[in-house]
Amino acid sequence: MLATIGLRSEEDLISHLPADVLFSKRLNMKDGVSEFEIVDYFKQQAGRNANGYASFLGAGVYNHYRPVIVDAVVSRGEFLTSYTPYQAEISQGTLTSIFEFQTMVCQLTGMDVANASMYDGSTSVPEAAMMAVRITKRDKVLIARTVHPEYREVLHTATQHQGIPVEELGYTKSGRLDLDDLKKKLTDHVAAVIVQTPNFFGLLEELKEIAPLVQSKGALLVVAFTEAVALGLMEPPREADIVVGELQSFAISPSYGGPYVGIIAAREKYIRQLPGRLVGETTDAAGHRAFCLTLATREQHIRREKATSNICTNQALLALMATVFMSIYGKEGLRELAEQNLAKAHYLASKVKVAFDGPFFNEFVANANGKSPGQINAELAEKKIIGGLPLGRFYPELKGSMLLCATEMNKREDMDTVAAIFGKR
Repeated sequence: MLATIGLRSEEDLISHLPADVLFSKRLNMKDGVSEFEIVDYFKQQAGRNANGYASFLGAGVYNHYRPVIVDAVVSRGEFLTSYTPYQAEISQGTLTSIFEFQTMVCQLTGMDVANASMYDGSTSVPEAAMMAVRITKRDKVLIARTVHPEYREVLHTATQHQGIPVEELGYTKSGRLDLDDLKKKLTDHVAAVIVQTPNFFGLLEELKEIAPLVQSKGALLVVAFTEAVALGLMEPPREADIVVGELQSFAISPSYGGPYVGIIAAREKYIRQLPGRLVGETTDAAGHRAFCLTLATREQHIRREKATSNICTNQALLALMATVFMSIYGKEGLRELAEQNLAKAHYLASKVKVAFDGPFFNEFVANANGKSPGQINAELAEKKIIGGLPLGRFYPELKGSMLLCATEMNKREDMDTVAAIFGKR
């Protein structure tokens, strides 16, 4: 295999990587250690990772309670080991769960149709952009700087070789999309405008003002979200043409960054441009309710040049986690959960200096009050608290600020400790 691709050794496969990310030493472990001892060692080390720590870190991955019934359901063999439900006659359980997932996503987002799930929120953004390009026959995408920075990076990566230029839109002193910048850059070549609400700074964007501007120019409005719990209180983003986002908050463990479950939903007239697969309801030969793959635009199902996406993995197990979560909480439960998040975040915000004015949900930008964000996080770590995200990495103009998040998991005493380390407002 190496000879075929013109390489001499396995090391050549990673020779392009920077030296500082390569590990060339021996593991710090004695020779002849048994498998049991190795597993035991790593369990001990895992127990040291934030064990017993409170967390105020959000930024797209949120610390919420996971009901134990979620794992009880998804650990069942018929779900855990299943793959793409090609044969409807032996896949009714999986197809039913996917159908319910799609239905709940439509209820959450106010859209007409939703697919069976994406890899995650970040990859659903470029899928929506490419979907808009196909629909409008235009070739440019605008994305707000208030969209998650890593989502923007994934969009740039996915579009850079497809002839789809991407331009970013600025934000105002309020921390929200600059409408004047949008008006200036919104031309007849723009296929989609992508905004996030709550945005990366935790603020709600003004969709009722943004949507008419975008749609008057013939472009599609793509609305993204990272904190799904906010949909328990927010009006669904019905102004959008396409909604994308991340359901990690719905009982999916942070797990060092994944796997997660992204969503994409849209107006019914765009259904044939949705990537992935859709499950629909039908009746069997006996007239009983049944489910099947109604629309599959994957390159495995149709001619490759006609496919809307090359997504091949069945994300139904992660989608099932979110479905069980939504079933347990229901509409009222999700609303109560969202209210707890809102109340706790606003309690914490009342005790620190907030950078932006405007409505926010469960995270906000706080000024470090003369200290550096790194110093604050170091002091919090001594108190067994994981602090917020220093924003200078993504927004150099905000290097003295950090993004703080408070969920139902945060206790008042921990919030008071955070406020004390930040200092007086």
